[in-house]
Amino acid sequence: MIFTVAIDGPAAAGKGTISRRLADQFGFAHLDTGLLYRAVGAKVADGAAPEIAAQNLTAADLARTDLRSHAAGQAASKVAVIPEVRNALVTFQREFGRRNGGAVLDGRDIGTVICPDADLKLFVTARPEVRAHRRYLELGGDEALILNEIIERDSRDMSREDAPLRAAEDAVVIDTSDLDIEAAVRLAAEHVTARLKG
Repeated sequence: MIFTVAIDGPAAAGKGTISRRLADQFGFAHLDTGLLYRAVGAKVADGAAPEIAAQNLTAADLARTDLRSHAAGQAASKVAVIPEVRNALVTFQREFGRRNGGAVLDGRDIGTVICPDADLKLFVTARPEVRAHRRYLELGGDEALILNEIIERDSRDMSREDAPLRAAEDAVVIDTSDLDIEAAVRLAAEHVTARLKG
């Protein structure tokens, strides 16, 4: 069975947690596409050229322990605006989405660019202040600075020429601002179940 769930949304909205939980619940494979960009960003920070880094990603690159850091997230957003980097990673993501047994992919352009024919598209979002507070609880630091960085990243991700962050026209929008993670996962799972039955 091929069944693709595309989940998009801004940083710290909950899409990663929802994606992993859905994959576990339904037995689908999961790909955090942001991890690909974080790995490229980390390699660039180590001195690699962006396009070369994207073309030569390895399993070891994706297993780096520093990819969940704040710095890696900022680096990912910067390399993600480079068309050559995006093009190098598109084929891998599309093939993953069409794998047998079902797949959940989360990122910023899955429903609009990578898997426009996905069986279900979700756009997971939350107010910037809520996302900044979540990131603060996760990583610590200066919450006001985190909020500013989230707003800057949103602007960069939404205004880039190539594959900007936006909800696909046929995406189901889930605003997690006032939901705990259990409620958000339950809501997302209801949509998956409905599409599987449909």
